[in-house]
Amino acid sequence: MIASTESMPLRPEAEVQLDANGNLRHLLTLKGLDKALLTEILDDSEQYLTAPGSLPARSQSLAGRTVGNLFFEPSTRTRASFDLAGKRLGADVLNLDVNTSSRKKGESILDTIYTLEAMQVDVMVVRDASAGVPAYIARNVDDHVSILNAGEADVSHPTQGLLDLLTIRQHKGAFDELTVAIVGDIRHSRVAMSASQGLATLGVGELRLISPPALAPDPEAVPEARIVDNLRDGLDGADVVMALRIQRERIGNLDGIPGIDEYFANYGVSNERLELAKPDAIVMHPGPMNRGIEIESAVADGPRSVITQQVTNGVAVRMAVLERVGRTMSAK
Repeated sequence: MIASTESMPLRPEAEVQLDANGNLRHLLTLKGLDKALLTEILDDSEQYLTAPGSLPARSQSLAGRTVGNLFFEPSTRTRASFDLAGKRLGADVLNLDVNTSSRKKGESILDTIYTLEAMQVDVMVVRDASAGVPAYIARNVDDHVSILNAGEADVSHPTQGLLDLLTIRQHKGAFDELTVAIVGDIRHSRVAMSASQGLATLGVGELRLISPPALAPDPEAVPEARIVDNLRDGLDGADVVMALRIQRERIGNLDGIPGIDEYFANYGVSNERLELAKPDAIVMHPGPMNRGIEIESAVADGPRSVITQQVTNGVAVRMAVLERVGRTMSAK
């Protein structure tokens, strides 16, 4: 965690996210955001969805604003969707390449941020491998600047959580009677953390987190979930199955981590194992996928898969979040 230079105790991240009137100013985490706000964001996202083959939804709600994408970690889906989301809302979009940024030369993160503030960047979309960076930045920017967390270490990925919630809602409606099973490297997955937080807030019936013991989460981090180490028990009667990849880039010691063949044999989502879930269960994956390891190609490309719909929903959700913080700026 990056230390703050503030002498006063720090406000919780959930409080930092809202302005004095309760409007969303930053999006750092889904933890602490209430059901009404999450539902409003999902509802707003729906208006940015159009039929396949038709022109994408557009507006000029961010005309004159500048969105800066600061990705200090690799990304394909999240970066591309924030880029498209900003442009489709009429914003100027600046993409900062980590390989050519001055942070590679030793510049501090705040000096980078202050440079972008001086260029009148209004919204900064930040992905970083270190925990605490988005909140640290949010506490140090000018009042007219918004920070959106696009993936923070193994801690949080709030817009991914929102797009997953939207996808589930589209197919299953209310959350209160659903059983959602997330299988894979839970311990190192920011996707699992944000999905768990959002599902808990929206009142999911049962949340199961399935993984080998070495990749299981700290129970205190996910008190709302049932932690399972057996795929058969975890998938039994599930309405939603989400597969996750092993986050090898975040794992220091690989002791106890199953090899590829062993992992797929015990935790890979195949058509055969999917028979344990409900007949109308949907299959999700945040990407990137490792086919033949955490998910069988026949499942990823099969009739139960909603993986490409997740990608479509990602642009809509990010448009909704950008538009919402834009409204907060305009109200100042």
